[in-house]
Amino acid sequence: MHPSSLQLVREHKAAKMTDLFHPFRALRAVSPFMNRQDYAKQQKYAGPTQPSMKRRAVDQDYHERRIYMITIAVEGRRPLLGRLEGDVTAQRGTPEWPHLVPTPLGEAVAKAWKDIPRYHPEVSVLGFQLMPDHIHGIIFVERRLEVGLGKVVLGFKQGCNKAYRSLLSSSVECVAVPQQPNSIAVIQQHTQQHVQQPPPQPSTSTGNAGFLFERGYHDRILLHAGQLDTLRAYLADNPYRLAMKRAHPDLLTVRPDVDICGRKCSLVGNQQLLQAEQLLQVRISRSIAPELLEQEKQRLLASAQEGAVLVSPAISPGEKAIMRAAFDLKLPLIVLLDNGLDPMSKPKGERFYATAEGRLLLLSPFPHRSERRKVSRDECNVLNALAWDITHTHQKESQYV
Repeated sequence: MHPSSLQLVREHKAAKMTDLFHPFRALRAVSPFMNRQDYAKQQKYAGPTQPSMKRRAVDQDYHERRIYMITIAVEGRRPLLGRLEGDVTAQRGTPEWPHLVPTPLGEAVAKAWKDIPRYHPEVSVLGFQLMPDHIHGIIFVERRLEVGLGKVVLGFKQGCNKAYRSLLSSSVECVAVPQQPNSIAVIQQHTQQHVQQPPPQPSTSTGNAGFLFERGYHDRILLHAGQLDTLRAYLADNPYRLAMKRAHPDLLTVRPDVDICGRKCSLVGNQQLLQAEQLLQVRISRSIAPELLEQEKQRLLASAQEGAVLVSPAISPGEKAIMRAAFDLKLPLIVLLDNGLDPMSKPKGERFYATAEGRLLLLSPFPHRSERRKVSRDECNVLNALAWDITHTHQKESQYV
């Protein structure tokens, strides 16, 4: 092929990939779903927005070419799909690394996910992770679907329901069993509540009798290059993260309504950091000169290396830079969040491991919300005031530069 022709091919492929990850470019001019203008008109009739992980994206045509990560939970969060085995202290990639052993029902669910392209040739499967009480999967809608994404997920659920009822009627044990004697002690000592359960009965808790999964599902639309590799790694790491949560429930379990300086907060992480001998608020003006910022950064990092705990919502660029530098040095931090933590929340990415190691506390004085939005000025003031209270309640130093 002529070099110029080869370049055209490459540019064409790059353009297709750009279209795939662009949040609006791939949408049809006339969407069969509610657009933002209609959504705004209907909001006044809908009442207060309730937190939900199952709400569809406004302006998104779920027939179009896209990559999605789908999460579906078992009705009642019953551990029917598998049991966790492995050792959180084992070397990654070895047989002892935390992993999920599927039940017969879990095997049927995994097969149903892999079979999606048989019924919807427009779809390819890019990833899947079975967990005891939920599943994560990544699918690629390669060309326009004849039916929407919801119908694809519904067909998958129907296949799983068929397998579920078949196993129930044949009395096959499909519920997760307790850890085996040779499984890790570090998980066993924290999972006494995960005991042998009787064969599961069809759930009727929400009028969903005889169905395996909860109604609805959560979808995440991949909009940027690089997200696919990140989410594939997240899926593969899920069993390890669950093992760590079971091994360290005191650090990785969300605690709601904890009184922090007179405010009800949700938090996760090492609450003992609040009792440190020295707590320092990191609050930096946006107009600070670079040389003064560097001086303050070195001062705070030096104090943290001597045992002080830094406290900040990390709002301004200077605050972000100092807290990031402290995090990279593995120093203890208390980070205030503008969004509350729901009971199923876990710290994401690097924060997960820092929390498990006991060097991070995340807390928020606000209720949890599902939608993403910019933090308001009033919320910034609340967060800064709480950081001040935390440091001064313990007779600590607070500096504003």
